[in-house]
Amino acid sequence: MSALFTPFKLKDVTLRNRIAVPPMCQYSANDGFVNEWHQVHYAGIARGGAGLVIVEATAVSPEGRITPGCAGLWNDAQVEGMANIATRIKAAGAVPGIQIGHAGRKASANRPWEGDDHIPSEDAYGWDTIAPSAIAYGHGLPKVPKEMTLDDIARVKADFVAAAKRALDAGFEWLELHFAHGYLAQSFFSKHSNKRTDQYGGDLAGRSRFLLETLEAVREVWPKNLPLTARFGVLEYDGNDEETLAESIELVRQMRERGLDMLSVSVGFTIAETNIPWGPAFLGDIAKRVRNEAGLPVASAWGFDGPQLAENAVANEQLDLVMVGRAHLADPHYPLQAAKELGVDKPTWVLPAPYAHWLERYRMAR
Repeated sequence: MSALFTPFKLKDVTLRNRIAVPPMCQYSANDGFVNEWHQVHYAGIARGGAGLVIVEATAVSPEGRITPGCAGLWNDAQVEGMANIATRIKAAGAVPGIQIGHAGRKASANRPWEGDDHIPSEDAYGWDTIAPSAIAYGHGLPKVPKEMTLDDIARVKADFVAAAKRALDAGFEWLELHFAHGYLAQSFFSKHSNKRTDQYGGDLAGRSRFLLETLEAVREVWPKNLPLTARFGVLEYDGNDEETLAESIELVRQMRERGLDMLSVSVGFTIAETNIPWGPAFLGDIAKRVRNEAGLPVASAWGFDGPQLAENAVANEQLDLVMVGRAHLADPHYPLQAAKELGVDKPTWVLPAPYAHWLERYRMAR
């Protein structure tokens, strides 16, 4: 039996296999509202056979969007469109998940195909950004963010809670907190972007406080029987990897104690000057270390697209779930093709019954 095609149970949710579609921003929303493109996109991917489909990074407030085209859940009117997506994902046999987050100092940017750089605050489409400290990211994102006050911090935590409630109302069964990629939560954790001298900065406890308090607040409103997960950059590849990884693992342990059910292991992307060793499954051993030392299931989304790589990652206990992104864009039926490559008997079982029926008839006819 292929390890990749075994079911995976987390809390009361069971995935039909270990293949998940990670959040991939479509930058196609209008004032945070999803539209027909999102409905077609997610329904098309979900019917391909993945066990879990996580909807793109969804902002908890207007200021938390990466771009003006990002999806949002900051008001009740946005729930209906998201509910339609969740319904379509579930109808296709996958578990519907959603990622919520705040872009911090990387917010107010043009869409990637329109420059991927900061929109000036005076532009009608731009807005002021916030962060732990008034330090710009640079490299196309030169806007200096406002240093958050304690009231700002309390407000953003409340925004996460409100968005989590709306995600539940929309019918999602899996919630991921976006604590990675140089966005707001990751910026609190990183020494590169957090120079605060109050209780939200300084040592590991201070830099971890925003993430832990946000997690705890969301855990209070997200059902105990449904998975609460996070995506987090455990290292930066900035020359301080061992120190950062050790601190990250300690933070993940504390998140587990506060109710985190799973971690999607990623890179911090808090600064641009890094030496990331891009390559197939390059985070595999790092993820396994986090899994073993922090004591909770892990996933990752970098370089595991090859079916054999994905199979090995699960079989060798590096990952519990394999996040396969761009390969699903190229072929929504990636799980079917992966099953064939791995020699899974009658792999059409990963498809909805109407598709499997016709493909099986075609196979027998040949």
